[in-house]
Amino acid sequence: MNFAYTMQKFQDWFTQQWIIIWGRKLNPKDINWLMGPFGEMEGIGENFIQELAQSEDLEILRNCQSVGLLNSMDLLKLPQEDLTRLSKGVIQFYENTSEYGFKFKVNWNLSFKIFGILINKLFSQRINQLNIPSSQPADSQEISSELIQLIDKHSKEVNYTIWLRKLKSSGQIIYSGIYGICEIPSGTICIKAVFPLPKGNATIILKPKVGEKGELILQSIGKKFGDPGFYFLLSDSKNSIWSLYHSSFSDELMIHEKNQKLYAIQTLRLWNFRVVTFQYEIENR
Repeated sequence: MNFAYTMQKFQDWFTQQWIIIWGRKLNPKDINWLMGPFGEMEGIGENFIQELAQSEDLEILRNCQSVGLLNSMDLLKLPQEDLTRLSKGVIQFYENTSEYGFKFKVNWNLSFKIFGILINKLFSQRINQLNIPSSQPADSQEISSELIQLIDKHSKEVNYTIWLRKLKSSGQIIYSGIYGICEIPSGTICIKAVFPLPKGNATIILKPKVGEKGELILQSIGKKFGDPGFYFLLSDSKNSIWSLYHSSFSDELMIHEKNQKLYAIQTLRLWNFRVVTFQYEIENR
């Protein structure tokens, strides 16, 4: 039987061992569409950016201007009729994400709120990653948003685009994710978000579609390995790679334009029960 690294926090070891028991051992060459950077045991946050740049000899560009999560919406290869219908404001946002500011509200399902508090206490606050607020203020909270690029020192090509988001009130990191696209085994082009964790990562594969009113809908919903959805990956004590696909988790993000402003609603579900909903106001600054 394979084992996770032992010289780490028990809760990290336990969750990694759970992935080994219930997941599958993989050859990274066979899952290029899924692979992404892994974190180290000392924590994630902004330290991870420095560590990744050093390990791959990359240059860090911070506070990038006129940079988007996507270089072009055309990369998603949406049907032409969908691309024509898609809101121009939404296209502008994904191609120039660095120029936008955010406010958001969190609305927990009370049945799952204690689960969110435990995750924050045991993992998120310590590793500075996936730190979803458990409180629900009446007013929207402002988020600072920074796009960071890691580029090849010689070719100047972009290897990674990292989206770092913090609560402005406290400076606490909410998400530090690496964004790009991938082609899943079915041939569908999806948006991929990789969130480094100790000795592994959480990866979300989101399938895009365009709604009737020009809104962009991203869904991480699937039934089996290779579908859109939630994946956990890790490297064990022998550097073997393991992955666990969670069909019980789903994420849907809908972003639309109204009165020259953008709004988004994101809903996380577990076994089709709503866990938490985020409401975003997005404004070009």
